[in-house]
Amino acid sequence: MDMNRAKEVQRAVCETSRKMYDSGLVAGTWGNIAARIDKDYMVVTPSGMKYEILNPDDMVIMNMHTYERDPDSRKPSIEFYMHAQLLLEHPDMNAVVHTHSTYALIMATARKPIPPVCDDQVQILGGAIPVAEYAMPGTPEMGAAVAAAMKEGNGVLVPNHGAVTIGRNLDEALLAAVLLEKTAQVYIGTMAVGGPVELDPADIAAMRDYFLNKYGQR
Repeated sequence: MDMNRAKEVQRAVCETSRKMYDSGLVAGTWGNIAARIDKDYMVVTPSGMKYEILNPDDMVIMNMHTYERDPDSRKPSIEFYMHAQLLLEHPDMNAVVHTHSTYALIMATARKPIPPVCDDQVQILGGAIPVAEYAMPGTPEMGAAVAAAMKEGNGVLVPNHGAVTIGRNLDEALLAAVLLEKTAQVYIGTMAVGGPVELDPADIAAMRDYFLNKYGQR
């Protein structure tokens, strides 16, 4: 493992965790983030520490295959199984964000998927947002359930728990979490006026392709 690269990822995960907290996507010490160092190692946020006091050295370096870590490091988030499984199953994705945001949690608690209703939703998240099978938090079973649901897009609702998003980098994974929460709020709001009109599959595919391959500056 390249330790300079590991330190760089620790700094980035720490910075992103503060952005997540400041955005209101989590409260207290809930929620967690992970990012890939290389094909074997990841950095994950520590368990039960206030976001306001986190430092890069608090971020935990773990082996994604064996879950080994430096015994002198902080205790990792209990969701490390989920983070490792998602990063291993999605080699083109390098970051995972897990939130407990309000509107996403409403949908997750109702155990109802969010259909494709917003342009930015389908560009960033890839389409409808499914609901994973229920499993106890912090278990390998929850990691497997989330991974099984994260097949077509970049976001999943975790029953009675929250939401998980992935991205090619930390900024994209966090943006996906923000947009998932906004989409949940929009969807719930439209139910008061007769329900949403879903986007056409061809339009979804075109917008997703545009974001992945053509959006932004070269």
